[in-house]
Amino acid sequence: MRVLGIESSCDETAVAVLDEDRGLLAHRLHSQSEMHDRYGGVVPELASRDHIRRLLPLTRAALAEAGTGATDIDGIAYTAGPGLIGALLVGAAFGRSLAYAWGCPAVGIHHLEGHLMAPMLEPDPPAFPFLALLVSGGHTMLIRVQSFGDYRILGQSVDDAAGEAFDKTAKLLGLPYPGGAHLERLAERGRAGRIVLPRPMLDRPGFDFSFSGLKTAAARHIRGRALTDDERADLAHAFQTAIVETLVAKTLRALEETDLRMLIVAGGVGANKALRARLAASARDLGADVRYPRVQFCTDNAAMIAMAGLWRLRSGSREPLAINARARWSLAGDLRSSVA
Repeated sequence: MRVLGIESSCDETAVAVLDEDRGLLAHRLHSQSEMHDRYGGVVPELASRDHIRRLLPLTRAALAEAGTGATDIDGIAYTAGPGLIGALLVGAAFGRSLAYAWGCPAVGIHHLEGHLMAPMLEPDPPAFPFLALLVSGGHTMLIRVQSFGDYRILGQSVDDAAGEAFDKTAKLLGLPYPGGAHLERLAERGRAGRIVLPRPMLDRPGFDFSFSGLKTAAARHIRGRALTDDERADLAHAFQTAIVETLVAKTLRALEETDLRMLIVAGGVGANKALRARLAASARDLGADVRYPRVQFCTDNAAMIAMAGLWRLRSGSREPLAINARARWSLAGDLRSSVA
């Protein structure tokens, strides 16, 4: 089976071609970060319009790279939610219409299921069951993945996601958008112990997260002060350390309580070097194996959507002719169709 994958949930437009036997044949991506930088965040209407401009050229380029024609595609997978509804509808309308024109089935994919399947793109994919730490700009979750489609959410953020907290604090520090990667680089110059910030919800049982208070603590430290470059780096270091230590502590707690010894880290924050180093050392002490997608597939991409689509199509999942998308869509619900 050969699948065309389409991702348009936020500010990346991406198209990929995945072959069941030969693996990933092509992947093309356009990031809108430069366009949104002047506004300090994603402008939904601009994102939707840019997806319209980019999808057809990216699809043509991906098909050419893969040496694939329309008759070679056995199914089309597109992100149906969650995300920005306008952006989602662009990808859903394009993908569903293309499948109709080409006479092949289509399937709407849950964006987070795509992230969970991203490690399956690697040469040595993990085996089920495993624990997943899904940490991105929109979500922070600990999930027990029993098998494909069988997910149990153990804990999640009750307010800001970790990536959102990174981006908002980076903005407070005057860093460009998207701020998470810039804050990480600034933190590398910071001095440990100069600033102490809280580790939210570590004193409570369970696996839920909360990062809005940590963001507020950083804002209070900045308010009314003209920070030097060294002080900005120290604050970035303290903020990153607080998030990393919180994520690691909750994840280790989940590994111990579930007795799982395979950990998957997915989502954009999964590319953070400090998080990777701390998790690797801590998981090793527990005898657990930690796996990541390659860095380019930690952030939003179409290869992971194609992979999830391959699994869905093989299981017989199909979309009706109606074009559907969901701004909100629970990972714990029925993911077999994007139809509400």
